Amino acid sequence: MKIREHGVRAACFLGAAATAAALTLGPAQAQPSPTGSTTTTPFTTPNTDSCPQKTRPPAPIDSSEVPAPGESAPAELPVPGTPIGGERLGACGVVLPDGAPALPADISATAWMVSDLDTGRVLAAKDPHGRYRPASTIKVALAIVALRTLDLDKVVVGTQADADVDGTRVGIGPGGRYTNRQLMQALIMCSGNDAAHAIATQLGGDKAAVAKMNDLAKSLRAMDTRAATPSGLDGPGMSTSAYDLSVLFREAMSIPLFAEFIHTEQVDFPGYPADPKIPGDEDHPGFPIGNDNQLLYNYPGAIGGKTGFTDDARQTFVAAAERDGHRLVVTLLQADVRPIRPWEQAARLLDYGFALDSDARIGKLPEVGDDMIQPSVPLASPPPRADGSRPEVSRSAHEGARIAALVAGPVLILTLLLLARRAWRSR
Repeated sequence: MKIREHGVRAACFLGAAATAAALTLGPAQAQPSPTGSTTTTPFTTPNTDSCPQKTRPPAPIDSSEVPAPGESAPAELPVPGTPIGGERLGACGVVLPDGAPALPADISATAWMVSDLDTGRVLAAKDPHGRYRPASTIKVALAIVALRTLDLDKVVVGTQADADVDGTRVGIGPGGRYTNRQLMQALIMCSGNDAAHAIATQLGGDKAAVAKMNDLAKSLRAMDTRAATPSGLDGPGMSTSAYDLSVLFREAMSIPLFAEFIHTEQVDFPGYPADPKIPGDEDHPGFPIGNDNQLLYNYPGAIGGKTGFTDDARQTFVAAAERDGHRLVVTLLQADVRPIRPWEQAARLLDYGFALDSDARIGKLPEVGDDMIQPSVPLASPPPRADGSRPEVSRSAHEGARIAALVAGPVLILTLLLLARRAWRSR
């Protein structure tokens, strides 16, 4: 099947809700019981103790990774002799610090990792170097390359090729005029594959963009990662790991604009003119686009992140949050919406990580010899508000709005009562 990512054009915050509903049907199949009634197969967290994904992702379920005519499938990525990040990260099952409490329930992700965004400590993981498909989380790598290459004020004219891409589209139309900044917002906030196409075109086309993304991964020692498409749609050789996705996200968070975009809830996106080839077509007005990361709206201290889904990759996710001065990153690969949604699984793992001792660790992010590779520039923080103040790390923007409503509501009611009393006395 060609269309492997779910979503809709235009208002991405509406598309995210539709996507969540559409994906509620996970891989568990209904089975007939001896009495003839239908029951649902019980959920079980996949066991990875035997390292089933040590060299490559699980077998695809469709033809998305069949090489194009005349091309051959790429060879498996070599497995480093020494696990990158430390010996304990060479394990394939659950890896926890000594004396750590039991993990939270209902984590369906086949692989995951929790690490410290600032220090690079790895706090806990499951199959950290197992190889899985990234889906749209690989857009983090495209964003790094593009933000360091493109002029964000440059205006790009949308093409039919942009509009025709498979999967999730923000709603680029032929003849529309978009700044690269707007394209980056569409890429990061609501995972527009049409935005990825428009960005990749400026980087020399899909193959050139993919080559730059893979060069970036190698430079960061993300050795389990190979992009096959700029957008994250499955292709021959596509691979990443929970460890590598944490590395890529940490590097992206050294770019202030990336930190700003993943923390942005909604922006306006341009429309595009009528197509003269379509009788009766009219100008298409601009519309708002919203961030499709539900953790941003529902988790106190959420910084932001990136979602992903394809039929072969299943649910993928990377996000960060801050609490009491600590910033953690969580990654999920090959997850499902059962028994709880990916962002809820991420929230439970973040809570778990924040509750661990401050010196807890099972490894660290990429190293050369004894020296940890730090991001190329200091890690960025979420952007300040319009008035220059910084958001509270202990509550989300939506929680702040609710608190404001709780405070303002009684004040408003009291004011109305006083006015009514004064009006009654003046009669």
